[in-house]
Amino acid sequence: MKNLSILLLLLLLPIAGVFAQPASKQSATKLIGQIVCCEDCWVRTDRRTTPYGTAADLAKAAECVANGDPTLLAVMDAEGKTTLYQLEDGQFKRPGKNWLDFIGKRVEITGAVRARKKQQLIQQFIRVDALEILSSPAVQTPDVIGQEAELTLKDLFGVEQKLSSLRGRIVILNFWATWCGPCRKEMPDLAAIQNQYAALGAQVVGASADTIADVKAVRQFIKEAQVNFPIWLGATTKQMAQFGLGPSLPGTAIIGRDGKIAAVFPGVVTQDAIKKHLDKLIAAADKEARLEQIAAAKIKKADASSVPS
Repeated sequence: MKNLSILLLLLLLPIAGVFAQPASKQSATKLIGQIVCCEDCWVRTDRRTTPYGTAADLAKAAECVANGDPTLLAVMDAEGKTTLYQLEDGQFKRPGKNWLDFIGKRVEITGAVRARKKQQLIQQFIRVDALEILSSPAVQTPDVIGQEAELTLKDLFGVEQKLSSLRGRIVILNFWATWCGPCRKEMPDLAAIQNQYAALGAQVVGASADTIADVKAVRQFIKEAQVNFPIWLGATTKQMAQFGLGPSLPGTAIIGRDGKIAAVFPGVVTQDAIKKHLDKLIAAADKEARLEQIAAAKIKKADASSVPS
């Protein structure tokens, strides 16, 4: 009898193991699609002929995210029919406090899918346990090179600051936020630029999307990231667009001594990329100064020779 009980137990173990598997593993699904925010932005255009991710799409998405609208995964089948899945937080840790950095990107998401009936509609959801970026939209940004730039924001003490007050210096204007993971990665490079080029007439300025209400978090970020340049608060996506940048953070623009935009860097910028443009601007300024000195010397010499002895 004892042997029979042991045999029955061994036979039941594999079955118990099957039922012991986590439900999340049983229901895990892989979906490939594009991350969008505004359902109307997606459906108002035939996405088989007009891919999502234009500058207008991304600007509208940034507005929707700011309003707290849900972020969606648009999955299109071969016939062009789209199913929208609302993203839910899972094991995947996004770099920011929202999904704005992923808007417009084509991704593969792995997670549990569920449905909910609301009135007469069926809403689909997917929990984001894993996310892989497959491609990013090629967004046409306005050509702002050579245009005069102006920006008015408030500093950490609530005092209004203007970009035009730095006319005569080369400004490296960096748009960022405390909740932006990639922004933190580029801070050491920006701090190094400030150290190396301040004496040569360059100035880094951080324009944060955080507001004065977030000043405590901003100060903590400054301390942790060892930021050594002024920080202004309240930057908007509309202001970023004026510098030829999309709504996603980070983004950087270089403004020459004349107050005109000289270079634009969407996304994370490297120290080498900034140095390349700074060196050109500084060399051009030095050459111009030498030519002015030569011209002044010639005028002085001509004036001296015209004086009667």
